[in-house]
Amino acid sequence: MINPVAIQVGAFPIYWYGIIMTAAFIIATALAYRFALQSDINPEHIFNLLILIIPAAIIGARLYYVFFSWEDYSHNLLDVLAIRQGGLAIHGGLLGGVLAGFYYVRKHHLDFWKMADILAPCIILGQAIGRWGNFINQEAFGGPVSREFINSFPGFIQKQMFIGGQYHHPTFLYESLWNLFVFIVLMVSRKRVKFQGQIFLLYLTLYSTGRFFIEGLRTDSLMLGPVRVAQLVSLFLHAVALVFYRTKRRRASQT
Repeated sequence: MINPVAIQVGAFPIYWYGIIMTAAFIIATALAYRFALQSDINPEHIFNLLILIIPAAIIGARLYYVFFSWEDYSHNLLDVLAIRQGGLAIHGGLLGGVLAGFYYVRKHHLDFWKMADILAPCIILGQAIGRWGNFINQEAFGGPVSREFINSFPGFIQKQMFIGGQYHHPTFLYESLWNLFVFIVLMVSRKRVKFQGQIFLLYLTLYSTGRFFIEGLRTDSLMLGPVRVAQLVSLFLHAVALVFYRTKRRRASQT
């Protein structure tokens, strides 16, 4: 197992998870800055947006997780604040980030769809990188697999996916690779944009599709009765994004 602590500074441990997530934010920010310059948008808006979006995304991710795991927190509310112990959900983070971003663009009279198109490829690239933090922490893995199956993967992944005396699906890797594929599709699609919002809606559609199927393999899903919450939300986002996509494309073709 890989030590989740990268560096020990006195009594303060610095975790690989934090390093990886910080790297994801920095890379995503640099890319968004470049896209803003190409779109004739003041890049200061990117920094201001991130100052607002990052804490909103973390809060949203935590509240979402706690809401669907309330039995684990109802007896000790202080545990809600213990983020270092894990418990963040990407869908909650997206919701929190989108709401904060919507508030910012409305306040500064910016075009929401234009800003969303700029940020979408950056978000999915950050997600692709961030999943490797789950790998280090041995999180977001799937059900048991055979030795023959896991042998198809590099040795360091095999070792890290040996949990509880058996090998598991490296679902973190599946989602990371899927997100990287979505990033490539979005980058190619940026050259063929026909209406504002196209890239963002394509991001929601493709990400939700991959997440739906990968979630079915995971063992740590948040549940709503017998239903996996992430699959339910993925279906909802996929449907909403498709409706908006078709509507905006039709309107664009009529102008």
